[in-house]
Amino acid sequence: MTENLLEIWNHQPWVRLGVTVVVALLVAIVVHRLVRALLWRFSEGHPMAREMLRQARSPMGWLVPLLVLVVALHTRPEADQLRVAGTAEQILVIALIAVATWLGVRCINAVEFFFCRRFPVNTENNLRARRVLTQARVLGRTGSVLLILIGLAACLMMIPGVRQIGASLLASAGLAGLAVGLAAKPVLSNLIAGLQIAITQPIRLDDVVIIEGEWGRIEEITGTYVVVRIWDERRLVVPLNWFIENPFQNWTRTSSQLIGTVYLWLDYRVPLEPLREEVRRLCKEATQWDGRVCVLQVTDTTDRTLQLRILASSADSGSNFDLRCHVREGMIAFVQQHYPDSLPRMRAEVGEPPGVVDRPREHP
Repeated sequence: MTENLLEIWNHQPWVRLGVTVVVALLVAIVVHRLVRALLWRFSEGHPMAREMLRQARSPMGWLVPLLVLVVALHTRPEADQLRVAGTAEQILVIALIAVATWLGVRCINAVEFFFCRRFPVNTENNLRARRVLTQARVLGRTGSVLLILIGLAACLMMIPGVRQIGASLLASAGLAGLAVGLAAKPVLSNLIAGLQIAITQPIRLDDVVIIEGEWGRIEEITGTYVVVRIWDERRLVVPLNWFIENPFQNWTRTSSQLIGTVYLWLDYRVPLEPLREEVRRLCKEATQWDGRVCVLQVTDTTDRTLQLRILASSADSGSNFDLRCHVREGMIAFVQQHYPDSLPRMRAEVGEPPGVVDRPREHP
C-alpha cells in the first residue's frame, strides 16, 4: 500500500500539485485566522484599527489563500511540467490584484466611517466636525476612485493581448487618443477639484450655501458632484469643479451665526422711538434671538416713504429666518394698531389748473 502511494506520488505530477494546493490552502486558512486573532488582540483600545479589521475581514479571507497559491505554483516544478504554471499564475495574480484593490478600498471606507462616528455633525457648534468629515469623505472617495483605476490598469497590464492592443492604439491612433483624453477631462477635473475642496474647504458638509439663487445645505460630497438639499426638499446636483470655477455664497464658512434684515416702508409721520422699543421687545421675546444685534435704522428715503431697516442676529440661518418673520409680522401689527396713519399712502392735491376762470353757473 505504501509502495503504491509512493509510486503514484513519484509518477503523477497532478497528484503532487493537487496535494500542494490543498496543503497551501490549509496553511493559508490557519495563518489568516492566527494573524487576524493577533491583530484583533493588539488593536484593543484603537477604534480605527478595529474598524479596519472589521472592514478587511472579507477581502483578507481571499487575499491570503491567493497569495499562498501564487507562491506554491511559482515554487513547485510540477506546475512547469504540466504547463499550467504560466496561465494559472497569471489568473491568480490578476485575482490577487483585484482582491488587494478591494482590500484597499475597504480600508479607506473604514477610515471614513471611523471619522463619521467620531465627529457627528448633528450637534451645535459643529464647525470642526464638518471640516474633518468633509476632508475624510472627499479624500476617501477620491482615493477609492484612484485605487480602483490603478487596480484596473494593473489587471489589464497582466493580459498581453489587451496590453498590445492598448499600445497599438496609443501609437497609431492619435485622434482616438485625443478623443479619449477629451472625454476623460471632466472626470479628471472633478477629481482634482475634489482634492482642492478637501484641502482648502470652500464648502463642507451641512454648510448653508446660495447657489444659482437657491438656498440649501450641503447634503453629500462625492468624488464627482455635490448634492445640495434645497429648503423645499428638492435636491440640486452640482459638479465639483463648479465650486472652483464659480462664485457662490457660504453662510457657514467660519461660523453659523447670521444677521438677518427686515425692511419696512412707512410714511414720514411715523415716530421712530416707539418702533425701536417695539423691535427690542420683539427680539427679547423671541427664542431665536441670540442677544447680539437688534437695531432699527432709517436707511433710505423717497418722495413718499421712509425705508426702515431692522437687523436681528441668530445662532444659525434657520433660526434667523424664523426670527425675521416674527419681527416683520410683529412690526406690521404694531403699526396697524398704534399708527395706522403712518402706513404708506398716496398724496394728491385736487383743484382747478392755474389760469382757469370760474364760470358762473347757469340756472334754469
